[in-house]
Amino acid sequence: MYKNLLVHIPTERSQRPAIDGSISLATTFGAHLEAIAVGYESVNDIPFVAEGGVAMAPLFEAQHESALASARAALAVFEFEAKTAQVAYRCRAIGGSYAEAADILGATARLSDLTIVSQPELSTATNDNLMPQEMLFRSGGPVLVIPYTFHGALNIGRIGICWDGGRLAARAIRDAMPLISKANALTVLTVNEPVSAEASPDRLLAHLASLGLPAKAISLQADHSRIQSTILSAAADEGLDLLVMGGYGHSRLKETVLGGVTRDMFRSMTVPTLMSH
Repeated sequence: MYKNLLVHIPTERSQRPAIDGSISLATTFGAHLEAIAVGYESVNDIPFVAEGGVAMAPLFEAQHESALASARAALAVFEFEAKTAQVAYRCRAIGGSYAEAADILGATARLSDLTIVSQPELSTATNDNLMPQEMLFRSGGPVLVIPYTFHGALNIGRIGICWDGGRLAARAIRDAMPLISKANALTVLTVNEPVSAEASPDRLLAHLASLGLPAKAISLQADHSRIQSTILSAAADEGLDLLVMGGYGHSRLKETVLGGVTRDMFRSMTVPTLMSH
């Protein structure tokens, strides 16, 4: 069961998807919900002051207080909804650089059962758009990404499991089991079926059935560039409420970047998606 949830509340764009999704889950599982909001600081926002000019310390302090005020304002929206829903929660406002905030959120996520973030909204340049990817790679656990168009209660009645027979897909299933066990209908989606007979869709169906979780399988075919859109099209056709999938990435010159399908899903998801890396 999920007993401790972490949610990142944006400060530079709408808080609604993260708030609605996280409070819905906390209510469903009777979980404790920790909300963290970040007011971002940047040295680029401090004007250069020539020697003998005004001391720099007050300028940094003023920026820090402004960042904290932004974080507290975002948390006030969350807190109102959490109190109304009568969920157990606590709030934490952070003022700092993006790197400092990513370190704090990543470390906190490692002691949470599930981290909830909002899908990046790429029409706006904001630090909040970068944090979901950071959480996927840093948390060491599942991350539920809520579409930026989402509002209202999170439904988990119909869940799609994206299966390629790989390690990350298997981990995602284990991480999502509290959700999967509550679903009314499960659909295993394979795109260009895995080559290993030991990890075939039929073997996965048998495994789920042994747990008392009957599922059906849908086999899809798509060019690599269209895997993400093919999955989302199937999700729409099946009326799925949530997707479960591995979150793929690789290191390029020590910079962690998303794999193609995961990157495309971050950009274009239409349903909440649980990812594990």
